[in-house]
Amino acid sequence: MNTRTDLEAMVGQGEQILWRGKPQKKCFIFECIFNPMLFFALLWASFDIFFIVMANKSSTQQGETSSGFGGFMFVFFAFHMMPVWIYLAGVIFSFRKYRNTEYIVTEKGVYISGGVFTYSCQMKSFAELSNVNIHRGIFDQMFGVGDVILTSANLIQFAGSNTNSQSRSLTMCDIADYQEVFAMVKQLQQDIYSDTMYPNDLRPAENHGYQTKYRGRF
Repeated sequence: MNTRTDLEAMVGQGEQILWRGKPQKKCFIFECIFNPMLFFALLWASFDIFFIVMANKSSTQQGETSSGFGGFMFVFFAFHMMPVWIYLAGVIFSFRKYRNTEYIVTEKGVYISGGVFTYSCQMKSFAELSNVNIHRGIFDQMFGVGDVILTSANLIQFAGSNTNSQSRSLTMCDIADYQEVFAMVKQLQQDIYSDTMYPNDLRPAENHGYQTKYRGRF
């Protein structure tokens, strides 16, 4: 029995789903494990372990067997190794993060869900998109997947200054058919942009402006 996901529930009534998917699991988990935090966590753990061994060796030689000293060292290094615990938690909860991650493309925009302890759903309409790009990291190339990055330029008006542009992006990461999804999103974004920016017969049932493929789908 198919159950409707929270992300699917966000899709508007009558809105057609053109594509839906999730990250490739192997690549997603690998990227959670082998990230820049791994090197830092290993270095931090090595330093702490070395210091613990040397402190224990020194106290043993000096005959210091105080339980209070041992308890203090335990508590101190439990907190001092926090970067290591944060990294390990990220790896452990990567499976929950994968379960919450989902992508949907409709004729109106892109829906993305994610989160670990919290669950968030975001929607970006094609009219808001300014760029669509592909990114492929080392693991993406290894597993034959790619990331589709959606960028929108939000205009922000500051008091006493000109309007500034701030770019924000959403990413559909580690998807197998990244090329097809990129082409689909790019075409839809171009159609909507052209229809918005160029003359269009005052938006009749069929748009005859700028030779786009838009035919009143929305």
